[in-house]
Amino acid sequence: MAIDAERASGFRYGQRAFLVQIKREGAGIWLIDPEEFEDLTVIQEALSGVEWILHAATQDLPCLSELGLWPDRLFDTELAGRIAGLPRVGLAAMLESLLGVTLAKEHSAADWSKRPLPQDWLTYAALDVELLVELREAIIGLLEEQGKMDWAEEEFEAVRTAPLPGPRQDPWRRTSGMHKLRRPQQLAVVRELWNAREKLAQSRDTAPGRLIPDSAIVAAAAAQPQTVPDLLKTQGFHGRAAGREAPRWLRAIKDGQQAAREPGGLPALHLPQDGPPPPRAWKDRDPLADRRLKTAKAWIGRRADELTIPTENLLTPDTLRRVCWRPPSPIDPDTVAAALTALGARPWQVRITAPIITVALLDPDPAE
Repeated sequence: MAIDAERASGFRYGQRAFLVQIKREGAGIWLIDPEEFEDLTVIQEALSGVEWILHAATQDLPCLSELGLWPDRLFDTELAGRIAGLPRVGLAAMLESLLGVTLAKEHSAADWSKRPLPQDWLTYAALDVELLVELREAIIGLLEEQGKMDWAEEEFEAVRTAPLPGPRQDPWRRTSGMHKLRRPQQLAVVRELWNAREKLAQSRDTAPGRLIPDSAIVAAAAAQPQTVPDLLKTQGFHGRAAGREAPRWLRAIKDGQQAAREPGGLPALHLPQDGPPPPRAWKDRDPLADRRLKTAKAWIGRRADELTIPTENLLTPDTLRRVCWRPPSPIDPDTVAAALTALGARPWQVRITAPIITVALLDPDPAE
């Protein structure tokens, strides 16, 4: 069964699905408007035990789960394409290279919350699942030819069973351009403006960026205007939401300034990290770890090239950094394999990379 979902990113608040497309062998294509239903558990029950085919499953599984939909078995055509070493893994590119079909993508950024949906949009949406079954068969052929089918199945199951991401700590810290601000008091203003925008966006069911862009929040935190005219002269404060809600934005700026004056009201410039520092700092902080990482990274990259697979799919950069920063003790193939497994590496990844990493940890300065 092929399934896809269309969201209204950039138009509505959140990432919920506004259209679900399903193609099941023998049942044709179904286009479902989830806004008209409390949930889609009746669909979930009908698909019990059926393999779901998605393209880039991690993008759609969160919004499908909100509707009560979750696969018992999964095949991700995009992830399969990566493991097969395809140079381009977008749906349109894969359909063209493997099936010789050109897929128009002119509505990919459309506002899918629009009702009624135009007929050409519905046709476009249906095409996203029309050929996923055939694409799956073509990719399976490649994977079996390369001896990678077992790898792909382990990856699919890891995606299917991974917990959905929880709420971010201090999500306002993802404000684009915030790195330009150097003072904690400015960050306090960013925090209050971001929270005010988020609350208004949620109440209006609109994308936060349609009210004021991130660049406006950063500019206001830097300039901290105190009057409406000054605010509206600040970069990014244009359009109806900027002018009509100017008192709201000024209150948020003043709330940030007030919070900065209170004990404990200043946010830290950076959140504490639960992992290694950025690699650029390794040479100064731990030269041996820096050499371990550079050697292991080069050897893992070389092996990935030999296997025609992206390095990040052979082993995630974060996993490699953590093992190189704090290696297990003693360092041997078994302890390195256990460390990789504890960090979430799949068995096929561990089998390939553990011996390479072990040697790099023991001999970080190999002769040329």
